Amino acid sequence: MDLNAANPLLQFDGPTAFDRIAPEHVTPAIDLLLARCQAAVDRVTDPATPPQWDEVVEALEQDMQHLARAWASVSHLNAVADSQSLRAQYNACIPKLTKFHSALSQNLALYGKYRAMAVQPQFGQWRPARRRAIENELRDFRLGGAELPPEKRERLRQLRERESQVSTRFAENVLDATGAFALFFDDARPLAGIPEDVLEQCKEAARSDGRAGYKLTLHAPSYVPTLQYAHDRNLRERLYRAYSTRAAEFGPPEWDNTALMLELLKLRREHAQLLGYRDFAELSLVPKMARSVDEVAGFLRDLARRARPHAQREFAELSRFAADELGIAQLQPWDVSFAAERLRQARYDYSEQELKRYFPLDRVLDGLFALIQRLFSVRIRSDRAPVWHADVQFYRIETPGGELLAQFYLDLYARDHKQGGAWQDDARTRWRHDSTLQTPVSFLTCNFSRPVQGRPALLTHYEVLTLLHEFGHGLHHMLTRIDEPQVAGIHGVEWDAVELPSQFLENFGWQWQSLPMLTKHTEREESLPRQLFDRLVAARNFQSGMHLVRQLEYGLFDLRLHSELDPQRADAAALHALAREVRSEVAVIFPPPEHRGANSFTHIFSGGYAAGYYSYLWAEVLSSDCFAAFEELGDVVAPEQGRRFLDTILSVGGSRPAMESFVAFRGREPSIEPLLRHNGITSDMS
Repeated sequence: MDLNAANPLLQFDGPTAFDRIAPEHVTPAIDLLLARCQAAVDRVTDPATPPQWDEVVEALEQDMQHLARAWASVSHLNAVADSQSLRAQYNACIPKLTKFHSALSQNLALYGKYRAMAVQPQFGQWRPARRRAIENELRDFRLGGAELPPEKRERLRQLRERESQVSTRFAENVLDATGAFALFFDDARPLAGIPEDVLEQCKEAARSDGRAGYKLTLHAPSYVPTLQYAHDRNLRERLYRAYSTRAAEFGPPEWDNTALMLELLKLRREHAQLLGYRDFAELSLVPKMARSVDEVAGFLRDLARRARPHAQREFAELSRFAADELGIAQLQPWDVSFAAERLRQARYDYSEQELKRYFPLDRVLDGLFALIQRLFSVRIRSDRAPVWHADVQFYRIETPGGELLAQFYLDLYARDHKQGGAWQDDARTRWRHDSTLQTPVSFLTCNFSRPVQGRPALLTHYEVLTLLHEFGHGLHHMLTRIDEPQVAGIHGVEWDAVELPSQFLENFGWQWQSLPMLTKHTEREESLPRQLFDRLVAARNFQSGMHLVRQLEYGLFDLRLHSELDPQRADAAALHALAREVRSEVAVIFPPPEHRGANSFTHIFSGGYAAGYYSYLWAEVLSSDCFAAFEELGDVVAPEQGRRFLDTILSVGGSRPAMESFVAFRGREPSIEPLLRHNGITSDMS
C-alpha cells in the first residue's frame, strides 16, 4: 500500500480530511512536500529556464500551494486540538520549514530570475497584480538576505530558524500555563454574583474533570465574567494575579517565558542589523504603510495626548463610584471590571447579562450572514466537510447564481487544548492556474461559552463585536478577485492595514439598521428593543478613553521594546522597567509590581505583531473613516456602498498599496477625526 496515497495531508482534490489526520501523518507529508518544492526550485532556477511568469512563478506555485495548505492544516490543529504527540511533530517540522524558506529567500539564482523579469521592457504592461507580486518578491529577497555575503546569509538563516523555535515555545508555555490553573468549589456560595449561565459552564467543566461542584479557569469564558461579576473581591484578586503572572517566574520554571523573550529580542536585533537596519522596529516597517519608527511613535503619542485626559477623568469617576457605592476605598486592577459593570448598570440601566439574552449565537450568525449577503451581494449556505471537532461548522459563500466563491470553518467554543483568543487564518488561497480556479478557504476561530443543558449559547455584545471582527478578516481573504495567490486576499497587504476590514465590520454591531438582524430574545422572541439599543449606544463610549490608552500602552511598549531597549544589556528587570515607564506615560490603571503581562503577550512574541501592535490603532483610523462614508450616506446597510467597499478594498487584496485602495474608496487620504468621534473624544482635547 502506498502510504503517501493514504496520508490525508497529501490529498488536495477536496476539503482537507481533518477527521483522519493523525500526528504520524505530519512529518512524512511535510518531508515529501518540501522535497517536491525543492525540486521545483531546482527546475525554475536552471539557467535554461526563461525568466517569465509562467515558467518561474507559476511553475513554483503548484508545489508551494500544496505545502502551504498542508502546513496550514497542521498549524491550525496545533492551535485548536493541541496534544503532546501533535506538538512534537509540529516542533520537529518547524526547523525544516524555516530552513527551506530561509534558503529560498537567499537563493541567488531565483533572485536573478525575478530581477530579470522586473527589468524586461514588457514588465510595465503586465497586469498590476503580477507586477505587485514581483516587486514584493524582490523586496522579500532583500529582506531575506539575498544580497548579503555568504557568511552573513548563513548567520541570518540560523537566526530565523531559532526565532521560529523560540516563538513557538513561547506560545506553548502560555497555553500550558493557562490550562494548568484551576479553582474548584464544592458549592456556589463563594461564586455569588457570577451569572447563572456561567455557573453552568463552571459546573460542566468540573464534571468533565470527574468532580462535583464548580471549576474556574483562566480561559476567557470563565475568567472574564468572574472579574466582571464576582462579589468576592479576594476571588477576583486571586484570578487576576494568576492570569497576569502566567508563564513567568512565579510558576513552574519550564513555563517561564522571561529567558525566551530576552533571547528573542537579541535574535531580532541581530537579524535587523545584519540587513543594515538599526533595530527590529525599523526592519519591521519596511513592508508596512508607516514610513518610520518616529512616525509611529508620534502617531501613538499624539493619540495618547488626546485620549489620556479622557481616560483619567473616566478612571477618577469610576474610583469615586467604587468608593461611594461599593465600599472599595482603593480601586485595584481586579476591581475595575466589577466596578465598571456596576457603574454601567447604574448609569445606563442595563447589564451585560440582560443584553446577552438578545444575542443567542444562532440568531447572531443568521443576522451576520444576512448582513453580508445584503452588503456584498453573495449567498452564505451550510456546507459539508470533515472537521476536527464536533463543534465545528462549515459554510460556503456563493454568487447569487450559485457559483462557489469561498468556504469557511467556524470553530467558536472554548475548550481544553485550544489556544485562547480569536483569529482568522488562511486554509487555502485563491489561485487561478491554467483553466482551474482554486477558491479560498478560511479558518474562523473564537472562544465563546458553549451551550449547556439544551439552552442556546449566548454572546456578550463584546463577543458579537469579536465575531464581526474575525469575519471581516475572513471576508478580506474570501471575497478577493485576485488570481495571483501572492497578492490575493490578505496576502501582500501591508501589515498595518490588514485590520481595516475587520475593524470596519465591527461598526455594524452599533447600528440600529443592523442590530435587529443580529438579535432575538431567548424567551420573548423579540429583537433588541429601541429603548435598550439607545442605552447601549449611549454606553458605547463608556470608558472608551480607558480602552484606548490600554491599546496605546501595548503599542508603545512593543515599539520601544524593539527600538529602544538594548537586548545585549537588557535583563528581566530592564524589560519590566520599560513596561512601567510606558504605563507612567500613557496608562491610567497601574498593576501590582509582580504583573508580568509581557510574558503572555503572544501577539508580539509569537503572533506576528512584533513592532507592529500599533497596527490595530493605525488601521482603526482607516476603518473608522471608511465606515463614515456609510454614515454620511444615511444608510449603513446600503448595498451600493457595500459593493463599492468590496470593489475598491476587499476584492483587490494586496494587489496594490493599501493607501491607493483607501483613496479609491474614500476619494482622499484618511482623517483621524472619525476615530476620535467614534470613541467620543473631541479633536481639540489636549
